[in-house]
Amino acid sequence: MTSPADERPDLQTRFREVMAGVATPVSVVTAMGDGLPHGTTVSAFASLSMEPPMVLVSLDRGSDLLALVRDTHRFGVNVLGADQSELALAFARKGGTGKFNGVRWEVDSDLPRLPGAPGWLACEVAQLVEGGDHVVALGTVVAADTVHGQPLTYHGRLFGTHAALDGL
Repeated sequence: MTSPADERPDLQTRFREVMAGVATPVSVVTAMGDGLPHGTTVSAFASLSMEPPMVLVSLDRGSDLLALVRDTHRFGVNVLGADQSELALAFARKGGTGKFNGVRWEVDSDLPRLPGAPGWLACEVAQLVEGGDHVVALGTVVAADTVHGQPLTYHGRLFGTHAALDGL
């Protein structure tokens, strides 16, 4: 007879496989701390509400960025474009320092913004919700901007983009 502890690694492996089959947008979530930009790549980002406009992002419980978001009660979401996979990889590195080295950025709504990203949202934290090894930040959108471009997506452990089906 197997115990739940014996089945857990297998469940985690199967869960990871299921989630690899879900196409997600790739975004860099940013915050300012002591006048310096900080950011991390996330694929757990979604629209939450239209009235008021809200989004949610999931941040690792141990991340430096989460600590800044807790302190400042603000975060930015840079929705990356299909040509920005290198940025996604750079901001996915562990550790909070040096991710902006050599990266062009600007301040928008007092938050770090990556020019050229097809989508930009500046958010004020409405609530932080604990969830396993992550914290979900619910953000009220205070500024939004778009530029034309195909989105960067993550599916099957590979970067890609969206393509419309023929005839639809």
